[in-house]
Amino acid sequence: MYRIVASRKRQLRENEKVPALIAFGDSILDTGNNNNLISLAKCNFPPYGKDFIGGKPTGRFSDGKVLTDLLAEGLGIKETVPAYLDPNLQSKDLATGVCFASGGSGLDPLTSSITSAIPISGQLKNFKEYIGKLKGVVGEEGANKVISKSLFLLSAGNNDLGINYSVLRVKKYDISTYTSMLVSWTSTIIKDLYGVGVRKIAIFSTTPVGCLPIFRTLHGGLMRSCADDDNKAAELFNSKLLAEVKNLNSSLPQAKIVYVDFYNPLLYLISNPVKSGFSVSDRSCCSTGTVETAILCNKKTPFTCANVSKFVFWDSVHPSERACRITAAPILQDLKKNFL
Repeated sequence: MYRIVASRKRQLRENEKVPALIAFGDSILDTGNNNNLISLAKCNFPPYGKDFIGGKPTGRFSDGKVLTDLLAEGLGIKETVPAYLDPNLQSKDLATGVCFASGGSGLDPLTSSITSAIPISGQLKNFKEYIGKLKGVVGEEGANKVISKSLFLLSAGNNDLGINYSVLRVKKYDISTYTSMLVSWTSTIIKDLYGVGVRKIAIFSTTPVGCLPIFRTLHGGLMRSCADDDNKAAELFNSKLLAEVKNLNSSLPQAKIVYVDFYNPLLYLISNPVKSGFSVSDRSCCSTGTVETAILCNKKTPFTCANVSKFVFWDSVHPSERACRITAAPILQDLKKNFL
């Protein structure tokens, strides 16, 4: 009994410091905001969600939970984080956090146009609408407290580098210039959030884009090796992002902004799958595992694996829930050290 009570008290103390978790960005964090969009970047159908609560496809780009849920769970906030655009969103969820992220979005406004996703500007617009609704539930003072104490997540850059740059922007910018532009857009987003009272922000690095199964297929040659150019672009962006996070911390009073390294923990699983209990890291569970993601990963596609726990990737872009749980462990340690 003592252990249960102590655990509950510990979670209450944590919730007082971080009462809610709120997410922006792309499919790494999206919990279902694309479900009612006319977009190819959606996944509210089987076999997505096969390992989620009730085996239900919710619009999460995973067989189960995504990092947004796992971090909220690990911080003692709640088990899952609903999508803000979920028509069944409950008012009681507003004070403990919602997700604004949209699969296929990016820092570059052009990226969301390509994928028909909700751009970051649209996500911020929805957030400002959310603040008004939150005030209606907990009052203005309560809303201000939630906003200032909550943890905000941002994951973006993956689609800018993986889709937009290689298709369109490469014709106009070299990679050094483009990654600097992406970091500048990130800085503007953080300052916009700061301007409405946000003080605790965790910014995710990109994934090792070149090692995602789809980019192995498209850019990795006959052997489907990790695409070095894609990974180098991601590393360049991530290094500039880390430097900008340091600048923002020094220029925004009372703000605490943390750079979250998602690149290296995921790359470790990809490079050393057996050490973590995986057997396949160069292709995904869904169908052939080489290109299938979003609408190409559906219940009619053949060959989907029976045991996703052996695969680092669920579809050709997104890690499985098990891989996300493993990568979430060091991230949670860092977030607790900085925010609790």
